[in-house]
Amino acid sequence: MLDVRRLRLLRELAHLGTIAAVADALAFSPSAVSQQLSVLEREAGVPLLERTGRRVALTPAGRNLVRHTEAVLELLERADAELAHARSGLAGPLRIGAYPSAVRALVPAALAELAARHPELEAMVSEVDPAAVAAALRAGELDLALVHEYDLVPAEPAEGIALTGPVFAEPMYLAARSAGTLADHQHSPWITAPPGTLCHELTERACQAAGFSPRVRHRVDDFAAQLALVAAGQGVALVPHLGTGHCPPNVTLTRLPIYRRTRTAFRAGAAAHPAVAAFAAALHTAVPAELRAA
Repeated sequence: MLDVRRLRLLRELAHLGTIAAVADALAFSPSAVSQQLSVLEREAGVPLLERTGRRVALTPAGRNLVRHTEAVLELLERADAELAHARSGLAGPLRIGAYPSAVRALVPAALAELAARHPELEAMVSEVDPAAVAAALRAGELDLALVHEYDLVPAEPAEGIALTGPVFAEPMYLAARSAGTLADHQHSPWITAPPGTLCHELTERACQAAGFSPRVRHRVDDFAAQLALVAAGQGVALVPHLGTGHCPPNVTLTRLPIYRRTRTAFRAGAAAHPAVAAFAAALHTAVPAELRAA
């Protein structure tokens, strides 16, 4: 019989690419991961990995086994959800991931609502960039997370991860010292999030759609800091609605026909878990009506 814990290691290797990354994600030593994968190969009776120098890759049999592993883990999530429904009341930890502006603007009210409805449920929030959510969910570090995408930068699907429909949508704004269009700022310095983030990619694509590539001067992963830099005459930036709460008086926000949409992410099979549903209901209460209707 194949061991589910070892199958999970193989699945993570398929997603993360290296044994070192798997060890880091699941809090193992690299040697322990290698040993457990060797045991899994013996259990399977066929080679699952092929080694090329210092790297390993999955064989066709290994890739097929990962495909079946995804289905097995989804069924286990569904079983856990059914068991949770059979218990009386919600209790225990609920690990929630969220991006910074949601943590500041929405999550506190959602947690207060959740605590009022389910006082025995222990919600624990971690600030997580959406790009890191899938790995954190698969590793069991999170039970659910808020992730966002943009009209010009849709979210990439991730194996083993399910998403709800958009929970709310925020308009995007051009933040500058005076009103104008994107094209008006093709020669201006720009303030963006660091490369590798969806927010940075949005700025690049929005400017390219307007006919130019942005000349980036500052890379700052905090919208309040971006607005402060705009106020100091250091450039212009694209900021979502939730990031405009502390806009300096000398900064003008020009609404753009672009939206940032937030979804809830969780492991495939966990959609029916009552704790996931409870947080979704509490979040719905915390979201301003104008964003739910957008």
